[in-house]
Amino acid sequence: MKTQAPAGAAPAPVSADTPSPVSPAHNLRAQLVLTAAMALWGLNIPAVRVLAGRFDFTTLAAVRMFFTCCVFAALALRAGGRLPRMPRRHWPLLLACSMLMVYGNQVFFTSGMARTSATNSALIVALGPLVSSLLAAIAFRERLALPRLAGIALGLAGVAGVILHRPGAGVGAAGLGDLLVGASVLSFALGGVLVQRLARQLDVLSISLSIYLVGTALLMLHAALAGFDQRILSSGWQSWSLILFSGVLASAVGNLIWNRSIGILGISRTALFLNWVPLFAIAFAVAFLGEPFSWWLLFGFGCVVCGTWLGAMRRT
Repeated sequence: MKTQAPAGAAPAPVSADTPSPVSPAHNLRAQLVLTAAMALWGLNIPAVRVLAGRFDFTTLAAVRMFFTCCVFAALALRAGGRLPRMPRRHWPLLLACSMLMVYGNQVFFTSGMARTSATNSALIVALGPLVSSLLAAIAFRERLALPRLAGIALGLAGVAGVILHRPGAGVGAAGLGDLLVGASVLSFALGGVLVQRLARQLDVLSISLSIYLVGTALLMLHAALAGFDQRILSSGWQSWSLILFSGVLASAVGNLIWNRSIGILGISRTALFLNWVPLFAIAFAVAFLGEPFSWWLLFGFGCVVCGTWLGAMRRT
């Protein structure tokens, strides 16, 4: 059975490899909403760091993704009265997306963070737009135009300038942790390429629910085999408030916006906004955790704003 696109969604073009043609106003709204999602992901970083110091990373990831699935399921039931049924021809791509964007990304990133420095991790994650653009060029034969490459370079320079000039920052020697974080970036980018294909034929909510149902099941199985961390069940309201924020707002709302943006903007343009994540994380740390302010933060924001504009604007 063919799933129906949500009201207000852009019409799907004939080709499965190019983003939807949208009006400039719709394009701008999509970018503003995507920036808000990056703010949620930026705030999610310190939240997960706090939780990772309290619970086993696999158990934590499984519980967070469980609440994400609950949100997707509730939205699907409200929209259609039942859970969506996926045509069998899409099952292989949905399974691959689950393995890459949920299970693999969570396992690689969390285990890598435990083995490398925060500075190394942030710099590796900032390579996400470049990796995604290269994959899109290979998969969809997208031309790597000079403005897009300049936007990627400018955004990376801004992020690197902010991170490397923070107190105590330093780039350590590469090791297993850096490889794992790099694998998480590659895994997420590969999943995004597959989502761009699916978004031409399925609505975003159906894609997100299917991906996270399978990915969460894999994480639950992993947590059960590794030994479920029972401490999470008896934790206080502070921990549960962070878990709910991470699972409901950052993961569910953030990923719905991310997948919808891929359908509108394409993976390479959407990925440019990943440069906002470490900057928002640092800004929130300055605002709410009392970390020292640096003028490099304004430099970084300026570079990312200009880089995003260069790389994300459509040109005729």
